[in-house]
Amino acid sequence: MNKMEDVFTLIRDRYDDFSKGHKKIADFIIKNYDKCAFMTASKMGEEADVSESTVVRFAYALGYDGYPQLQKNLQEVIKNQLTIIQRAKMSFDNIDEYKIFESVLKNDTHNIKQTLARIESDTFRKIINDIVNCKGKIYIVGLRTSTSLSEYLAYYLELMMDNIKLIKYTYTDVFEQIVDVKKEDLVIGISFPRYTSRTYDILKYAKDKDANIIAITDSKHSPIGELSDNTIIAVNNMTSIVDSLVAPLSVINAIIVAVGSKKKEEVKNKFEQFKYIWKMQGIFRE
Repeated sequence: MNKMEDVFTLIRDRYDDFSKGHKKIADFIIKNYDKCAFMTASKMGEEADVSESTVVRFAYALGYDGYPQLQKNLQEVIKNQLTIIQRAKMSFDNIDEYKIFESVLKNDTHNIKQTLARIESDTFRKIINDIVNCKGKIYIVGLRTSTSLSEYLAYYLELMMDNIKLIKYTYTDVFEQIVDVKKEDLVIGISFPRYTSRTYDILKYAKDKDANIIAITDSKHSPIGELSDNTIIAVNNMTSIVDSLVAPLSVINAIIVAVGSKKKEEVKNKFEQFKYIWKMQGIFRE
């Protein structure tokens, strides 16, 4: 199945050949797709007035490997469209608080495992080498929910390197902060659903200037994924009103550690200077 082919296209193309039960499910999904993305097969069967096994057979009829794959496809379709209010209504309704705790941590663990499975080792090595060997500036941009990720990455890279520039909302427009980007520069973009247009526009501008583009995002088919020279995938499947940033942060941690391992002597010397300054200024309490 084409990864970009969504469930609605499949339903439309095959609707006339569906059985009566399958048409009931198809109609229910079309009218309630935002809720269906988070329903079990049993719950969907109950709501559509068919059996659970009919729902499972419907998934196979569409060409999926099973109901979980259909559900995942639905989530992919809607995750850029859902409002926070809609997510709040459909997530953890009447669930015990500790069950929520368990569910969130299990989801985060699953996201990290899925991220590890999708990381291409050669691409990761290439990204690290590009960062370490960059002769120009390294711009880092991540806005809205990705702001914390971009600031975290910039903070630690700035401790190791002198050519880091964080693009962020200030009294100047974000474009003014990257207007001088050049071919020898590197731009690291961080963007997850819902994708911000501003991040895409900044990377598109840098791409047009022939800068090297690295994307940290959830898919090679995301807006910045399709722009980038190299993409590193981090899974951030949602569980409620917030998207999980645990796996993206783990990826960024790995980038920081890998860069540090390539610049051991520089890091050692710089941290010796920091240690002296921190002690003189009383930055930390003993």
